[in-house]
Amino acid sequence: MGKTWNEYASVPLRVLLGFGFAYHGFPKLFSSQGHDMFVGMLQNIGVPAAGLASWLVGIVEFFGGLLLIAGAFVTIISVLGIIDMLVAMFTVHLPNGFNFLNITGMTEAGPTFGMPGYEVNVLYIAGFLALALAGAGALSVDRWLSERRSVGRSPVM
Repeated sequence: MGKTWNEYASVPLRVLLGFGFAYHGFPKLFSSQGHDMFVGMLQNIGVPAAGLASWLVGIVEFFGGLLLIAGAFVTIISVLGIIDMLVAMFTVHLPNGFNFLNITGMTEAGPTFGMPGYEVNVLYIAGFLALALAGAGALSVDRWLSERRSVGRSPVM
């Protein structure tokens, strides 16, 4: 019974990371305002070819997120996700400390927030690393393709 449950361990991780990645990639690809804002941010931090980089990051995040949810090419998408998060962490979030929520002050309306720290980047990296090591697991395209390939093989004599 334990082995059966272990096969499903990757599923919630895949779905959550995939949704988060697709959610953040969507405006980079499908919203002119979101795309332009991301290009501007990349230019401000000195990324060369910011326009091209914006499209590449959007494609990796949006379509990579959908592929993760489906459980397809999970190891490749996880490695790309780790690279994406490392770049974001070192170019944007690291100077802001660890905490995702950086309260910079208080007003009568409540707290004011600064740029988030690298906490979420590290959590994404840990999740992607777990998926890269464990694989897609049950309910995945990767598993389905693997099973189809193994059925088509003849036993070695």
